[in-house]
Amino acid sequence: MTELAIYDMDRTITRSGTFTPFMIHAATRLAPWRLIFVPAAALVMLAYVLKLIERKRLKELNQAMLLGRRIHVSRLGLVAESFAEKVMRRNVRAGALASLAENRAAGRRLVLATASSRIWVEPIAARLGMDDVIATGAIQGLDDYVTHRVDGENCYGPAKLRMIEAWMGLEKLDRAQCRIRFYSDHVSDVPVLAWADEAIAANPHAGLRDEARRRGWTIVDWD
Repeated sequence: MTELAIYDMDRTITRSGTFTPFMIHAATRLAPWRLIFVPAAALVMLAYVLKLIERKRLKELNQAMLLGRRIHVSRLGLVAESFAEKVMRRNVRAGALASLAENRAAGRRLVLATASSRIWVEPIAARLGMDDVIATGAIQGLDDYVTHRVDGENCYGPAKLRMIEAWMGLEKLDRAQCRIRFYSDHVSDVPVLAWADEAIAANPHAGLRDEARRRGWTIVDWD
């Protein structure tokens, strides 16, 4: 039996989200003049809240404004590494680190499954000691330039479950031969929580806390 511990990242392992902080971190270091687009990025967020655009399109538009439509992977890698250092210093819950250590000691395979972009997730995952990463991808050309466009699905809601299952297929992991515990703070991850053998609502917001109580899922508060 293969034991997996799968974690959401933003507000589960971290205290706050990473999308906007990374955009500002990268713009500040790569092209500070792009910070003039921050008010426009806020308007794009409002359009998403009003359900005028999808979450995937929100990410693409804001990345195009704050990072540009294409950027060389070497430049992006440098800011991703410095951002990961900042996240580890200031934005990781001590309880999450303890949970990771417990699962690692128990021999479970540690997987990060997040809607955040692989661009900045991989350096964070490496520092957390994750074995595998499932994240929203970015289209990268043969010229090693990363574009603002999302590659495939945004790893969020039901799409996250589809992407986890696709990853398991690639890794030749038989679901019937796996025992899976999944950690998340947000109700959007109910599809994965319901699919897992052990559902753990970590630092849940009100919607997920109510759902976890209704379904009898474990609730932990790492702060």
